[in-house]
Amino acid sequence: MRRLPLLLTTAALCTGLACAGGLTDPPPTPAAAAPRAAPPAAPPAGSALAAAIGADQQHLRARPEDAAAWARLGSEYVEQARLTADASYYPKADEALHRSLALAPAGNTDALTGLGALANARHLFAEAADHAGRALAAAPLHWQAWAVLTDARTQLGDDTGATDAAQHLLDLHPGTASFTRAAYDLEQHGRPEDARTALQRALTDAYDPADKAFCLHQLAELDRNSGRTAEALDGYRRALAADPAYTAALAGQARAEAALGRTDDALAHYAQAAAKVPLPQYLLELGELHESLGHTAQAAEQYRLLRAEADLAAANGVVDDLTLGQFEADHGDPATAVRLLRAEWDRRHNVLVADALAWALHRTGADGEALDLADLALAHGWRSALFRYHRGEIERALGRTEDARTDLSQALAADPQFDPLRAPRARSALAALTS
Repeated sequence: MRRLPLLLTTAALCTGLACAGGLTDPPPTPAAAAPRAAPPAAPPAGSALAAAIGADQQHLRARPEDAAAWARLGSEYVEQARLTADASYYPKADEALHRSLALAPAGNTDALTGLGALANARHLFAEAADHAGRALAAAPLHWQAWAVLTDARTQLGDDTGATDAAQHLLDLHPGTASFTRAAYDLEQHGRPEDARTALQRALTDAYDPADKAFCLHQLAELDRNSGRTAEALDGYRRALAADPAYTAALAGQARAEAALGRTDDALAHYAQAAAKVPLPQYLLELGELHESLGHTAQAAEQYRLLRAEADLAAANGVVDDLTLGQFEADHGDPATAVRLLRAEWDRRHNVLVADALAWALHRTGADGEALDLADLALAHGWRSALFRYHRGEIERALGRTEDARTDLSQALAADPQFDPLRAPRARSALAALTS
């Protein structure tokens, strides 16, 4: 198959996609804090996944020497953790995958790829890239390992390497995993319409309800991040119609409703999403919506739950200084945020980390250093209203009035309601600069 240059025109992208079929599960956009790793195979979802786990557990009680079954079970545990936000599955996955590797140490690509997916889920991205590289050294055509490597390189901030891995994935396996990762790569490079083309091609070829819901959700995210909030709300609802269990779309629906001023609906849907899958992202967004409405006690409760979930995740091997740093910068101790985010930056030079560290530094008054990082966050062209707002406020603190006015104006032009707390602050800051 001819190579598909990810960063060509929409027409070129469409030409390449027409040769293929399928769809994906990439890392999140700036609205989503927790990266999602691709498992080495495609475990069934929901109750079918629980049944598969039970069947493999029973099989391994009778055949404990089955290395392939241990690798499969480990991957199923990783997927179950993703679906439920229950980090206690990670140690189980780790044990199963290492058991597989001990039984079959040579050429065990499924176990190595599973360990890579597990490392991505725990935010150990350098470790994930290493596991994927070992799998590919043994089996260069193992497309699942290319998916894991794409995610790891993306989160590490290896921009060229991530695009290259996504290209290999497209060449080897032009399906769900490749098209949506290609879309994410294109969006990161400031090409949301090309990303939309890739996702629409993926949606056309999707047949599984979960795959359809995922594509519809990602398309809605593109709308939401471009300020097309009503269209995004319709997209989230379509995703839920395709798969009512797709919690990310329920949280997306709440996000869009909040932006449209339907706060009662937003509060209810956020609460439902957090009850089903208590991701720190959902708890933070629900807390901030409460805070924007003056519900101090309710906001504090969501922030307490967020800290508790973060503690549980850390106890099960998850390293998430990014989420905690973002939280501390705005709702806790900015100095603690800087410490956490410097540690994260030492591990990976990802644009999400650059933006978060820039903002934390601004909150401590270190605006000169903050501006350099804010520039890095926007260097690849990602059209993020939040990134623009952060840089605008940093520029305002430095007395760079014209630059600040430009960035704050662009943030609000991209999405006038990009955040229930920060969009009003952006308008106030812009009004102050104008006056």
